[in-house]
Amino acid sequence: MKFVRHFLIFCSLFFISYVGFSQPFTHADTLRGSNGPYRSWWDILQYNLTIKPDFSNKTIEGYSTIKFKVLRIDSLMQIDLQESLTIDSFTLAWVSELPDESYGAAGNMLYPDSSRKGNTYFLRIPTNSIALSDSSGLLFFITIFYHGKPHGAVNPPWDGGLVWTKDKNNNPWMSTACQDLGASAWFPCKDIQSDEPDSGATLHIIVPNNLVGVGNGRLIDKRSDDSTTTYTWNVKAPINNYDIVPYIGKYVHFGDVYKGEKGNLDMDYWVLDYNLDKAKKQFKDANRMMKAFEYWFGPYPFYEDGYKLVDAPYLGMENQSGIAYGNKYANGYLGKDLSQSGWGLKWDFIIVHESAHEWFGNSITSNDIADMWIHEAFASYAETLFTEYYYGKEAADDYEIGVRKLIENKKPMIAHYGVNEEPPEDIYFKGSNMIHTIRQVINNDSLFRQILRGLTTTFYHQTVTTKQIEDYITNQSHIDLSKVFDQYLRTTQIPTLEYKIDGYTLSYRWTNCIKGFNMPIRVNFKGVWPIKPTEQWKSISMYPEGDVNFSIDRNFYINTKKVK
Repeated sequence: MKFVRHFLIFCSLFFISYVGFSQPFTHADTLRGSNGPYRSWWDILQYNLTIKPDFSNKTIEGYSTIKFKVLRIDSLMQIDLQESLTIDSFTLAWVSELPDESYGAAGNMLYPDSSRKGNTYFLRIPTNSIALSDSSGLLFFITIFYHGKPHGAVNPPWDGGLVWTKDKNNNPWMSTACQDLGASAWFPCKDIQSDEPDSGATLHIIVPNNLVGVGNGRLIDKRSDDSTTTYTWNVKAPINNYDIVPYIGKYVHFGDVYKGEKGNLDMDYWVLDYNLDKAKKQFKDANRMMKAFEYWFGPYPFYEDGYKLVDAPYLGMENQSGIAYGNKYANGYLGKDLSQSGWGLKWDFIIVHESAHEWFGNSITSNDIADMWIHEAFASYAETLFTEYYYGKEAADDYEIGVRKLIENKKPMIAHYGVNEEPPEDIYFKGSNMIHTIRQVINNDSLFRQILRGLTTTFYHQTVTTKQIEDYITNQSHIDLSKVFDQYLRTTQIPTLEYKIDGYTLSYRWTNCIKGFNMPIRVNFKGVWPIKPTEQWKSISMYPEGDVNFSIDRNFYINTKKVK
């Protein structure tokens, strides 16, 4: 009967969610995208994963031990695992049974009772075990044994899953790319961004003796038998599910130490053996990146876990403390300058962009993927800030303005909440141009840098909402930016400055904008002047040169229209 009650609750939530949108979302979308009753009663503290891949059959087997805190007593637990994988059984133990922080397959009592709906399992938890404590906050370990043939990535990292391939010497090469698809594509988890494991994750990768397994964080153990070696990696900081990653291949290692704002930072590089010489040259951009981003954003957020670049069988991914690198050891984006300004060929796009996510995306994470602009807009603008740090402000402006041609403006940058809906690609370059525009409105680069560093301090290792980021920037700048955020985040309209020149009088107003839009901009006519357009016409007197010398500051992402 209790299962029926839970199911009716979720049907009600689904109906409310469905009728509020102009497009259909399924019950599965709501299960995946919301922190519903099967998820909200337990809080993840740590993952401990063990996987053993079978390269010939493209299957995996393993178990996931989840340390969690009980917030209230309930008998059903939602575990996400995609349909190509199967849960065999699970065990449960409470913290008094185990030495804290040292666990593998926890518990000795088997609980096979579960039901499944698509990519979601509902595990029936014995409430008599949870009821051993009268107070909330009791710590438990659940170990979930599973196996199967995970979804194979077709075009990683976009169409993701497990990547099974071979290097050019015909050695097996495997990894995961699952940001869009979800970490439940390869291990049982709570597949939602709002609940990161507070104490990080441990990953045990079992591979043939001739291969190497690389994971997030630091290598804490390596054990071999006659045929296999188990590599154990540990990341101490909270981590997104989709960032947890195994890399398996014929890897070799080299490293360096970066002297950063918080002391010595280990910079480690794991590359395929035949890429070693190329990597030692190309990965010098990692030190340049770290110097620039610590200047703009503050200390690297994961000193305790180190920084890594790892050869990956796909273009790239911001896997926390273990960045996936597949840019073919070329500057730009696979050798191309996305901005067509020339500046994008001065540095390695994947090293710069994906590493920027360590600050925005990994340390600061959006609660809901609908707010993923927080990850991608700041990481994309980091490309401009990197350019500015090494090549000057005009070069950075050229780069930022150059990527505007990639903006589509088909959908708002914020998607629907609670239904696992991905926002559009505009969260990259429209998002970065929004930040660039806000920087112009603030008109104080010292304060702008202070705001960036303040964001990474205030929301260090946290999940956040768009409102929190908006409010912080507004409060710290002492400028009401609410209409600016609404215009660029929540509509596809690019504000248009209409203007006309009559003799020595300039008249101007905003059109194609939300009600009350009043963003100030700068115009040039015999010097640089700030104006504050609204939806109503305003006028100012110009110098005799008038129309000849008139222009609008190119750094504002707007359209302009001269009218008679």
